[in-house]
Amino acid sequence: MKSTLTAIALATAALAAQAQDKVTFLTSWYAQAEHGGYYQAVANGIYKKHGLDVTVKMGGPQVNGVQLLAAGQADFLMGKDFQTLNGIQSGIPLVTVAAVFQFEPQGMVTHPDVKSLADLKGKTILMATSARTSWYPWLKAKYGLTDEQTRPYTFNMQPFFADKNTVQQGYPGSEPYTAQQAGQPVKFFLFADEGYPPYGNTIVAMQKIVKDKPDVVRRFVTATLEGWKSYLQDPAPGNALIKKDNPKMDDGTLAYSHKVMKDMKFFDGGDAARMGPGTMTDARWQKTYELMVQGELLKPMANWKDAYTLQFVKAAKP
Repeated sequence: MKSTLTAIALATAALAAQAQDKVTFLTSWYAQAEHGGYYQAVANGIYKKHGLDVTVKMGGPQVNGVQLLAAGQADFLMGKDFQTLNGIQSGIPLVTVAAVFQFEPQGMVTHPDVKSLADLKGKTILMATSARTSWYPWLKAKYGLTDEQTRPYTFNMQPFFADKNTVQQGYPGSEPYTAQQAGQPVKFFLFADEGYPPYGNTIVAMQKIVKDKPDVVRRFVTATLEGWKSYLQDPAPGNALIKKDNPKMDDGTLAYSHKVMKDMKFFDGGDAARMGPGTMTDARWQKTYELMVQGELLKPMANWKDAYTLQFVKAAKP
């Protein structure tokens, strides 16, 4: 009888050990190399090793990630600092738990004659509507630009190619590759190099999950950072899942974006070089908050620090 009870106890323990916490992660756009670490953590069983059954869902132009997160249809979101701070102001209890990229990868694509961002005066600037509530107020104030210079960016580079007096928004792993394939020489200026403070590719959750399931959050952050470290070393497993989710993604674009992320040290540069991947600091968040207030994108608020927590990046050891 004793041996039977022992066997049952062991079987129950084994089943408990095998149980995986189900987690849904929502990306910010169609699957691409900039999402590679999440897909890698699925492909290589890294999430499972940490007791997580993770589903990665693609975002896109018609997907309201914050709305889905708040409605409980996702547990974590690939977000942005401005988005989280705006959420706090609007009464949506978001919280950033890690920064996968130490720098926001947003920047400006220009023709070769542009020597610096200071040369943008007098240029036509193509940008998406979202730029007006994120990076453009900072850029405009820093370099004395005007709203009259701006035109809509339709995510088609032909207008830029056709007009040498035009510049446009872009990401280092995307638009410069498109230009290269079209035989068009360009320059790329990363806003972070000029002091733009937000983090990039952040992991955002609702404050409730941080309070109620801190161990799940800790394991998700740790496993994700492991996934990114693995992806940057050998992206093949993650790329296979990226192409499965987004069949329009090609090997050339993936390879180019992967190289750019490594070369620009988005994952392991900046503070991460000495404090470890995923790290964030109070000082950087304060700079972003102050930037938003100065740009009248945010009203001063006493609870702005609710937008982030450092507890999980301090605990993560990828």
